[in-house]
Amino acid sequence: MRLLLVEDEKRLNEALAHLLKKNGYCVDTAADGETGTEMAATGVYDLIVLDRMLPRRDGLAVLREFRSQGFDTPVLFLTAKDAPKDRVEGLDAGADDYLIKPFSTEELLARLRVLIRRRNKDFVGEHVTVAGLTLDPLRGEVTKGTELFHLTVKETLLLEFLMRNAGQVMTKERLFEKVWGYTSETELANVDLYIHYLRKKLDVSAIKTVRGVGYCFQEDKDVS
Repeated sequence: MRLLLVEDEKRLNEALAHLLKKNGYCVDTAADGETGTEMAATGVYDLIVLDRMLPRRDGLAVLREFRSQGFDTPVLFLTAKDAPKDRVEGLDAGADDYLIKPFSTEELLARLRVLIRRRNKDFVGEHVTVAGLTLDPLRGEVTKGTELFHLTVKETLLLEFLMRNAGQVMTKERLFEKVWGYTSETELANVDLYIHYLRKKLDVSAIKTVRGVGYCFQEDKDVS
């Protein structure tokens, strides 16, 4: 699960990023509204945690711009502004939830789990089942018949994105942005390498190569 954290308080930004990574999220961070807007507009994130009072562009403006572009990614507002009218403004701008500072980390994690469940409402729980594989993305585990496989964070993100978009061709660039992130300095060739890891580890043929384009998770028809 890839998450964007937009928070200008350096210590809080670092502490939350550490907490979220410990709990299985792949986290990118931004410290101002302009950067947050640019990163959010890549469309690679499953969740966004957004501070309201930000330099260069405030959180409300970031959120309104994001929603105006048609993105429906769940957004959790973090703010010290707790007046009812402030909450109404945030929710009306398109926030899915609103958490007042100071807050407990347990409540933050619980609220994010709720947003994940809403996001994945079309699936049974948070699992994905395609082509004989069942993926638990939060645990990084894949079940294939009676076998259980453990994946790394990057392997999990890559396989989840392919499985949730089964039948659709995903370009290498799209997969790279989704798994490694907008600001990553990792090379695009890592996509091919991790596809190789997944095929070898899971011994599956469902991950098809679309020459010159990317990959597709497809059960029956070979598109290579």
